[in-house]
Amino acid sequence: MLNFSMYSKFAFIFFSSITFLFSNPWEKEKQQMIDTLIQYGIQDKNVLDAMSKVPRHEFVPKAYKSYSYEDTPLPIGFGQTISQPYIVAYMTEQLDVKKKDVVLEIGTGSGYQAAVLSLLAKEIYTIEIVPELCERSKKTLKQLGYNNVFVICGDGYKGYPDKAPFDRILLTAAPEKIPEILIQQLKDNGILVGPAGKIQELQYLYKIQKINHKIIEKKLIPVRFVPMVKPSK
Repeated sequence: MLNFSMYSKFAFIFFSSITFLFSNPWEKEKQQMIDTLIQYGIQDKNVLDAMSKVPRHEFVPKAYKSYSYEDTPLPIGFGQTISQPYIVAYMTEQLDVKKKDVVLEIGTGSGYQAAVLSLLAKEIYTIEIVPELCERSKKTLKQLGYNNVFVICGDGYKGYPDKAPFDRILLTAAPEKIPEILIQQLKDNGILVGPAGKIQELQYLYKIQKINHKIIEKKLIPVRFVPMVKPSK
């Protein structure tokens, strides 16, 4: 038989759990996403922690919100997508971001990847060529308080010489070949991670390191990304 104090403790735990679920309706789905990432081999605790904190549903269009934490890419308009969580986690893990790092991202898209990076690095400069996506992501990131993310509307093929060189560079869309100018904007001992390849052919994710001013390129995994958009002439 429960005494009053035991009943009170049980009731407090029960109602606290109910309140938490109602105030955090996405927590179950988010945890399932993290469990999936671990099953797929993501091991970096900092990456997993960052992805558990970023509300992916805030970066997904209303029509697709119910799929926010499924391991799949989703349309965000203008022929672009928000990458599947596994790819975001894998690329971030390969980038090996440190707290002191200044990161350049090419292809802001929804802003989700930049938000994840912002919890791991000092500053994120992210370039988006599609004006509507640029303004939308800028607004979303500001509303969610990611104050160390700076969104630039412009041509990612040129990089961002105003703040170069960068400790880390990440591409979220695929050029046919990694632009040489981006490698030039990478610091010595820096890392660049990004996809490359023709849209009709098999693309690969590459990791490029600049060590003692020498370039070391490693082919990682086959991927499928939207093409990196060039400015219209």
